[in-house]
Amino acid sequence: MTAGYPFSAVVGHDDLRLALLLNAVHPAIGGVLVRGEKGTAKSTVVRGLAALLPAVAVVEGCRFSCDPAAPDPACPDGPHDGAAATRPARLVELPVGATEDRLVGSLDLERALTAGVRAYQPGLLSAAHRGVLYVDEVNLLHDHLVDLLLDAAAMGRAHVERDGVSVSHAASFLLVGTMNPEEGELRPQLLDRFGLTVEVAAARDVDARTEVIRRRLAFEADPAGFAARWAPEDTALAQRIVTARAALPSVRLPDKELRRIAALCASFDVDGMRADLVVARAAVAHAAWRGAAEVEARDVEAAARLALPHRRRRDPFDEPGIDEEQLQQALRDAEPDPPDPDGGPGSGNSSGNSDVDGPAENGEPAANGSPPGGGGDQAQPAAIPDPAFRARLLSVDGIGEGAPGRRSRARSGFGRTLRATEGHGHGLHLVGTLAAAAPHQLARGRTGAGIVLRRGDLRRAVREGKESNLVLFAVDASGSMAARKRMSAVTGAVISLLLDAYQRRDKVGLVTFRGDGAELVLPPTSSVEAAVTRLRRLSTGGRTPLADGLLRAHRTLATERLRDSRRRPLLVVVTDGRATVPLRADPVADALRAAGLLAADGVASVVVDCERGPVRLGIPARLAAALSGAHVRLDELSADHVTGVVRAARSAA
Repeated sequence: MTAGYPFSAVVGHDDLRLALLLNAVHPAIGGVLVRGEKGTAKSTVVRGLAALLPAVAVVEGCRFSCDPAAPDPACPDGPHDGAAATRPARLVELPVGATEDRLVGSLDLERALTAGVRAYQPGLLSAAHRGVLYVDEVNLLHDHLVDLLLDAAAMGRAHVERDGVSVSHAASFLLVGTMNPEEGELRPQLLDRFGLTVEVAAARDVDARTEVIRRRLAFEADPAGFAARWAPEDTALAQRIVTARAALPSVRLPDKELRRIAALCASFDVDGMRADLVVARAAVAHAAWRGAAEVEARDVEAAARLALPHRRRRDPFDEPGIDEEQLQQALRDAEPDPPDPDGGPGSGNSSGNSDVDGPAENGEPAANGSPPGGGGDQAQPAAIPDPAFRARLLSVDGIGEGAPGRRSRARSGFGRTLRATEGHGHGLHLVGTLAAAAPHQLARGRTGAGIVLRRGDLRRAVREGKESNLVLFAVDASGSMAARKRMSAVTGAVISLLLDAYQRRDKVGLVTFRGDGAELVLPPTSSVEAAVTRLRRLSTGGRTPLADGLLRAHRTLATERLRDSRRRPLLVVVTDGRATVPLRADPVADALRAAGLLAADGVASVVVDCERGPVRLGIPARLAAALSGAHVRLDELSADHVTGVVRAARSAA
């Protein structure tokens, strides 16, 4: 087997390495979410950790990795009386395209069809028990699967109720998820379920980048030799994990540090009590990792840096990370009151230091430094909606086959089963298959317990779930004050849709046209942070190249159709129709011809009429007719009205 990249050989990423090691010491912390741009060694570090974990003693032959010293009394393979065996801790990877039965397990079809008995086939949760469950691109995993694995991680057990099977088994594992925020965010409810979070980025220091290249090339040239050179450091870390695990139950958490944790979490105004518990567990693990007998202020600070950044986000507009000044002030405010002169020496040390567990001789990762928080331009984006300015649910009539999401009805590989079919479906429909085969058993000469099947008996499941959609705004940004007011309203509507879309896995894009041409200022995206950044930069003024704006929208949708033909689009055109920039000769005729291209592609559309004044040319209405879409006036351009129009247009489509 090819040697993996050693954990100790990773350059930098001190916070990430510390977060993983703390979870290895105390899995009840709740796992690690690793956020960062592509190509930052996220997967490499996670895979390197698995090699450090202690070997696992298991009951020989148990599919659920029961501990011989304390077997699970409810284990589906129990009761156990077999011999014990030892195996390495597993790293189980959950692919983005995994199905629910692959994750939690399902009916054992082979035994059901051949022996006629109901038996359970374990899934990935059972394989990950007492090991590491690694989910790359967790933000792209379907929400109901994320819910399932987070429930199992929190309870330490997996409960399966499906296909006539009712099973509960132990599922205690170190959960690690990685994600690229540019590809979309996790819902706040799911973010909170991860114990710790770390932001990673490629080093900007030339020396550090040089060392990364040097080590990687050396590993690729001789994986075994490279791993052997780093084996002493990895061995030392592995032994520290064992030592810290053994010491963990005896580490004392003084009341003053408990109060510090409570005050710290309260100062960051986090929801619920999960943050307090995670910080407490992580602080205890950090103290055990240091070899200390009790938790100190520096342990609480290190834990807070890792446990609070993702919990202080109230909505997708909040910057990730934790503000260093706020953290230090909160730690100072949480210091116990000094005792009176007769009360003896003060207790505890100030936690304002930042050199928590600096790099040590044996490869110990540091916890100093935190993800940047709240940085960048502090100017508010235009027309940030108030709490009442929310988007209603958008949905497309009919049943599509789009990308997984939480909006419109769709036939897909997930969701509830509607019926069995001989044609296209997703997965085997067991009951339908057995029902199709049952009438023919006598003619097929069945004599035993098994059932005799033929290819023609097989039935597939028709399932109905939810899909995501693409909403593309094409906005007239010409003119001066009137256009700026128009842009403010549209920006508010787009932001409202983004708030909703980020939870429902939609994509939202924005084309603006002004001056001499059109610009795709917001490529179709599910990343709310990226969207808001682009929306802040919108500008207005100049003439109205309406035809060019429609053509740019047409090209954008055509490109998205090539990327994913299943995602159904909606085009929202916001304009006064006073086209002043021709493509050929007549700017209005050019715009109507461009609209015809969109209509020919079957794009559902709505035109928001911004025309004002005593003399109105009625071009927006003609444009809506050319698009075969709906037509509404500008005074209806609020979040409620826009989403209502969108829904009507989709129904018409």
